[in-house]
Amino acid sequence: MIYREYGKTGKKVSTLGFGGMRFAEIDNRNVCVEMMVEAARGGVNYFDTAPEYFGTKGEEVFGEGLAELRRQGLPYYIATKTFKSSEKDIRNEIEDQLKRLGIETIDFYHIWCITNLPNWEKRKRKGILETFHKLKEEGLIRHICVSSHLIGDEIQELLMEGVFEGVLFGYSGYNFSTRQAAFKAITSKQIGCVVMNPLGGGLIPQNPEIFQFLKTQSDETVVEAALRFLFAHKEITVSLVGFDTLEHVREALKAINEYKPITQEQLNTIKGQAGRSFEGICTGCQYCDNCPEGIPIPKMMDAYNQKLLHGQDQDILSRLKWHWNVPQADAEKCTECGRCEEACTQHLDIINRLKYIAGLRP
Repeated sequence: MIYREYGKTGKKVSTLGFGGMRFAEIDNRNVCVEMMVEAARGGVNYFDTAPEYFGTKGEEVFGEGLAELRRQGLPYYIATKTFKSSEKDIRNEIEDQLKRLGIETIDFYHIWCITNLPNWEKRKRKGILETFHKLKEEGLIRHICVSSHLIGDEIQELLMEGVFEGVLFGYSGYNFSTRQAAFKAITSKQIGCVVMNPLGGGLIPQNPEIFQFLKTQSDETVVEAALRFLFAHKEITVSLVGFDTLEHVREALKAINEYKPITQEQLNTIKGQAGRSFEGICTGCQYCDNCPEGIPIPKMMDAYNQKLLHGQDQDILSRLKWHWNVPQADAEKCTECGRCEEACTQHLDIINRLKYIAGLRP
């Protein structure tokens, strides 16, 4: 395992992190705990969850897993998040989180999901930073962090405020160009950097032929190559993988244990070989799954990805019919209320994409 300094905190964390968002069997606590133990035995010491992963079940599973890690003497740091902004709401939430996790202090506590700068300013006016500082002074949290879905200059502007000790944002082999500006602030302010969605929400393993450019070793899988692409970024402290099975934990451990250093020249070559922009691909976070008309928007956006990846309209229809069993006509239900676009962390033009899907001829 490779360990790196988390910003200026003095903590050394594993370059491979365990994300608790994608457990395949969330109700099988023994399997979930076994996955966490397997990762920890392999050297992973950074574990990330949130209060809305599987409802409260995500943090509850982590609580059981952390108890087992303590029993076995395996070290860990825990990261979680809050959507809340007022002091009362945050305190109510963190009290519940600490109980679910079975701990007294959260190592890395994130202001969750900054999607635009006006939203951030609104949360600041509600006193969120003052509350986080109080929680730190009281020993309930150790480090003030942020989870951001901003891109380009906006994420750089957020981080240059100098109020955060760590940041979590999406970064992978298909969207690296939209997050490059963040690294300037990360280096300047010495911020711990954790990246999520290293496999593009499953897009990379589902389209191995497209992402061959990530490979630097002849015998590696595309998944291994995608992770090693991130390990090569010295600015990235932790690459956070959302594990769903024990097999995937072992595959990620293999990727780090057999990692051969990639030079900056090789890294630049990989980025150059991308040859096309993957900006605009939906990563499947499902925050848009709130349509009042019942349109299964995440599935529609996943189907639209097929056009972006393969360039064929028929791939959209095929994905809807054979993979999701969703009628194309569902796209016609859109009333353009805009709720999905407000919730979209990537600022995708969902309404126009639904119109496009609705207008396709079978």
